[in-house]
Amino acid sequence: MARFNTVFVGAEGRSSHRLSYCLIAMILLGLPLAQCQLEKLYVDETDMHLLVDETHLFKLIQIGEYNTTLQVASQIQHADIVQFVPPVVDMPGFDKPDPTMKHTYDICAYGKSPGHSEVTFNVTPAGFVNLDTVFLRVTVMHSNAIYVISYIMGWIYFVAWSVSFYPQIFINFKRKSVVGLNFDFLALNVMGFTMYSLFNCGLYFSQEIQKEYFNRHPRSLNPVQLNDVFFSLHAAFATLITITQCFLYERDDQRVSMIGRGILTTFGSVVIITASLGAANKIAWLDFLYYCSYIKLCITLIKYVPQAYMNYKRKSTEGWSIGNIFLDFVGGFLSILQMTLNAYNYNDWISFFGDATKFGLGLFSLIFDIFFILQHYVFYRDARYILLPGTMYNSNELQDEAYPEQDLDTTEYYQGSPT
Repeated sequence: MARFNTVFVGAEGRSSHRLSYCLIAMILLGLPLAQCQLEKLYVDETDMHLLVDETHLFKLIQIGEYNTTLQVASQIQHADIVQFVPPVVDMPGFDKPDPTMKHTYDICAYGKSPGHSEVTFNVTPAGFVNLDTVFLRVTVMHSNAIYVISYIMGWIYFVAWSVSFYPQIFINFKRKSVVGLNFDFLALNVMGFTMYSLFNCGLYFSQEIQKEYFNRHPRSLNPVQLNDVFFSLHAAFATLITITQCFLYERDDQRVSMIGRGILTTFGSVVIITASLGAANKIAWLDFLYYCSYIKLCITLIKYVPQAYMNYKRKSTEGWSIGNIFLDFVGGFLSILQMTLNAYNYNDWISFFGDATKFGLGLFSLIFDIFFILQHYVFYRDARYILLPGTMYNSNELQDEAYPEQDLDTTEYYQGSPT
């Protein structure tokens, strides 16, 4: 039997008003008195984290009494993950039920094996209490140390991805040139992060869209956190700075290609059409945000291709920041490593391989990062030293790093066209 405590809450006048309303409802509707005493039942926490073989005490709280005995039973989604003691809580009935009385019942949760499980409750006899909003999300894990490491990794790759935009901005500023930077990559990038920002801001700030989301997923958490909002807005802003540099600094014959314009036009049309359907109440605004997120995913798959092809045609990575790639690689690697640690810690390999989008995009980005690193340090290593108009070069430095077989002793000032 669960231990329970009793506390009197509320004013006497309020109690008399509630009893009066119950009597009126009983007379008009012919319902039993007990059904009029629908007060409140809830648990003191909705998210619980346990280690294997760990116990944790939580409370089931009842506001208001009933004139019949109720039994509240826990319905555990995965009984092999967590166990509740007692599994059934008896709530005694009273001859003179007080709708303002508070009772608390202690329940012990025991972590049996790693994993995630939802817990709902039902009441016998039915019809006295609505328990649709009474639930628990229980997470049982192998190790708290792995949980902490995973949390730290999350912040590290968040910082790495956030900082990854600035090496390109710095190298453009230092060279006063954007020669070697592909404009298709920038155009796709700014649209992708704009779509990502729309999705994050809409789901984080709009109460109407949040209501739509929780109506579809009543026991879920908001998937967008404040750091997601900051990252997407910051990424769009940093990309806009790089695009601004393209108008201020020297460039070659770079422009957004016809293929790139076609892709952007297609995505833009999808945004306009779905936004119009949302404004006309033909689709929910949440669905509009989902379309924005799909566009972002598509752009992530294709945005690196134009820059890789441009490097191949030029046989050079000059003007393309390798620092950006290193930081992106660190972020992507830690992201996948975090997914691996979480899958082990929660014995949740199904979600690891089942979330093909997140895993696939992370792996795809890592493959391109490795390819860019090979382009920079292996394939086109000697071609990194392309001469730019009006730039001072020390020939001895070029000899030491790229042309050791030549005997160059002078400082040369190159005034021709870039090769």
